[in-house]
Amino acid sequence: MNNSTTDNTLQDTEQAILMAAEREFLSKGFAGARTTSIAEAAGVTHAMLHYYFRTKAKLFDRVLGEKIRLLKEALFSSFDYSNASLEEIIKTIVERHLDFIAANPELPRFIIEEIYNDQERSSIFIEQLSKYAPLMIGAIQAKIDEAAEEGKCRKLDARMLMLDIASLNIFSFMAAPVVKAALGDLTADPKAFLAMRKKENYDTIMRKLARVNY
Repeated sequence: MNNSTTDNTLQDTEQAILMAAEREFLSKGFAGARTTSIAEAAGVTHAMLHYYFRTKAKLFDRVLGEKIRLLKEALFSSFDYSNASLEEIIKTIVERHLDFIAANPELPRFIIEEIYNDQERSSIFIEQLSKYAPLMIGAIQAKIDEAAEEGKCRKLDARMLMLDIASLNIFSFMAAPVVKAALGDLTADPKAFLAMRKKENYDTIMRKLARVNY
């Protein structure tokens, strides 16, 4: 077996373990997850799993780190916040964030549970988030300030705006059983529902930004 074949085999095995670990962690949380179950699902021995990742904590860190990387890529890849308009920025964030959650519907609940259950492990997510969130918030605040000076929108705190976007986007997926029971046919077509949420959430945020008198 040549080196190239060996490398590919190692990568395939590692990927199989990571995919099995993601399913185990998301469904059972860190405390409930079992490395024996992950190994069985990945089709490897328990000893082989530990050879690749040493401990459950290291495996968890790798899975969570990959999700953070994908979120960062979804929000920042191929988009220039500094040269885009405020409307373009809001639309891009709402749509890309919703697409990411739709692809990872169990992730928001999982992260919130882990943050409450273990402060030490949650610090990994918080530390990574703090590296890029300020860049996005800073760019949005600059656009809001500029538009407000020109009388095009209200003066708002970009941090509150991001919280509004996250809340609107995440709720539909975290409360999926309740939403489905309450709204019925509206959620029957997932693609159509996602498209509706993108438009509605964008419109909601833009209405908040609109220059109105109270």
